[in-house]
Amino acid sequence: MASPSRSPSPAAAPPIPLTPGPRATALTAAFTNALSRTLKTMSYPAFCACFPTPAAQAPGILKSVHGQITAKIDESSKREFEDIMQERDVVRGLNELERLVGEAGRRREMGVLEGPGEAPHTLPPTRLYLAHLAPYLAETEIELQAELKQLQAENEHLAQGLQGQKGEVERLVEGLETVVRDLEGANEVMDGVVENGDMRKDLREMEEEIRGQGKEREMKL
Repeated sequence: MASPSRSPSPAAAPPIPLTPGPRATALTAAFTNALSRTLKTMSYPAFCACFPTPAAQAPGILKSVHGQITAKIDESSKREFEDIMQERDVVRGLNELERLVGEAGRRREMGVLEGPGEAPHTLPPTRLYLAHLAPYLAETEIELQAELKQLQAENEHLAQGLQGQKGEVERLVEGLETVVRDLEGANEVMDGVVENGDMRKDLREMEEEIRGQGKEREMKL
């Protein structure tokens, strides 16, 4: 009895490159740009506006602290991003997604999708689970893009808050300068009053001296 015919063994799937493809590169670029914008909002002038007293009394120390903080944020953010990329195997998944999208586009152009297509049982396990994983990866990419946009909006809000604080500090400084000018004017007025008081005292002494001399003359007469 002849054995039933079997489907031919599927061709081995091409190896997935580990070098970041267009999607992985775009994701890394989006993260780098978002981090760069975040660090720019934490400029040294904006940092000084939050700490006016140390900025005036110890600018060197404050500048060193600012540099350490920004460097720490930059380093820890990049390290955490790389850890997530490696832990989730993002590069491999996005590269496979890129390959599947490109293959689907080519099949669509050739009209292959209108035919019966390949039997699922002839596909390798890698293609099967990646086919199920592709929608999740696309959704994850959309969520990451949304989070990056939200982070950018929060950074812009923070920058606006820092600008508002800077304006408030400038108004306080202007108020203090006005008070100082008023005090200086008051001191000048007080100096004039004191000087006029000394003149009155000298006049009284001269008047008393003249009166004393007149009495002595009367007594001699």
